[in-house]
Amino acid sequence: MRDVSGESTHTPTRRSALAGLVGGAGAVLAAGCSWSGATSASVPTPGSATPSGAAGDPTPGVMTLFEDPAFNFNGLLALGSSGAGAGEVGEVLTAVNAINKAGLSSQSYVETFRKLGDQLMAAPEGSAADDQTTRLRALRAAQYYGQALFFVLGSDDPGSEEQLYKSGRGAWDKFCDLCDPAPVKTNVPYGKTPLPVWFFRPDESEQRRPTVILTNGSDGQNVDMWTYGVPAALNRGWNALVYDGPGQGQLLFVDQVTFTPTWEKVVSPLVDWLVARSDVDTEKIALTGLSMAGDLAPRAAAFEDRLAAVVAMPGCLTPWLGFPPEVREILTPNKEETNTVWNEEVVPELSAADAATLKKRFEPFSAQAMLDAREGKMFTDFYTPARAVEALDITDVVSRIKMPALVLDYEFEQFYPGQARQMFDKLTSPKDYVKLTAATGAQLHCSPMAPQQHCEVVFDWLDETLSGQ
Repeated sequence: MRDVSGESTHTPTRRSALAGLVGGAGAVLAAGCSWSGATSASVPTPGSATPSGAAGDPTPGVMTLFEDPAFNFNGLLALGSSGAGAGEVGEVLTAVNAINKAGLSSQSYVETFRKLGDQLMAAPEGSAADDQTTRLRALRAAQYYGQALFFVLGSDDPGSEEQLYKSGRGAWDKFCDLCDPAPVKTNVPYGKTPLPVWFFRPDESEQRRPTVILTNGSDGQNVDMWTYGVPAALNRGWNALVYDGPGQGQLLFVDQVTFTPTWEKVVSPLVDWLVARSDVDTEKIALTGLSMAGDLAPRAAAFEDRLAAVVAMPGCLTPWLGFPPEVREILTPNKEETNTVWNEEVVPELSAADAATLKKRFEPFSAQAMLDAREGKMFTDFYTPARAVEALDITDVVSRIKMPALVLDYEFEQFYPGQARQMFDKLTSPKDYVKLTAATGAQLHCSPMAPQQHCEVVFDWLDETLSGQ
């Protein structure tokens, strides 16, 4: 970056650029990454009439629920989950209208979706709810609590983060308990903190079945693994394993265990647990990774040879590149220098919204950063979590993968643009590449508006790939 002042690069000009990029892009908050080719100013207002083929417009017309792309992306995830029962179109759109009427902010978003979750967990008006109604309401509540959780650090009550997570987890567990059959719930050993798992089966027979391990990304909740795989697996006669790993769910928000770069040490105990079961076809265990887990799952597959197939959704080699360059350039080899720049030059220039963005982005990589954020404070050690993100780079290990691999990509991929194709090119095992597009409404990171299409692509490929084994 050119220094117009003639001084060192650590100047107010640089800090202003950082604040403008982080705050304006908005979608930095959505997955630790900048919005590629779109800012808040370029996104049409809700309901605006935009030609469906407008170049460079990832969410034309009614696809824009909120002006800010970070909120819009999350709103689209909630809306898209309706196809799997993890949302209701009318509930989501009514919430969107209420938020826009109140004035879009983290506070209005959190309040609206938390209230909706609370309503669904309470008894409905009229007749008493039977188990089926209670189950389905709990699933939608888990989604809405997850929506609130995502923005709670920017609200007036960041300290409620753990309790809000527990509300969503309680809704998820109630849903699971009322499924038929209910998933097997247990803890799989992992270091000092076991991994919570939910093992879904089409029935309670001892039939050996192909099994998919569904891996969440950064900031995803268990309900997202329902939307992106469990029903698709069950409907095809597969088992599906959902779990919380380091930096996710219970391990992050309660146990304060952050992400690890050696994800094979997370997946291998899960495979150990599966191969000990009589209802698992041990020759047909597949691993998928959604969002940032498009980095985690391939990393595990590079070292866990018992897997029969791996799917990266999307392919991601270097999560650190998902952060804007103005954020990345803060990090230097020297911890003291890095943190001095962070605390003295960057943090004082951040708006409240920008600060909330960065608190959210770094909390899965630093327990202290998370605890500080819950107290309404900005973390002071930028160096440690930044290095943790940097350590997730898998560029040099992808070639070790031996099993068949599917790499997904998305038109208007806003978080890891170009990385899916780069991963595909580096793979040396049998491989396929599929790009989901705006032609069928499947654009954007993880196809938030088309998770059913997404699952069709993934499970058709898995069925075909493992059918001959």
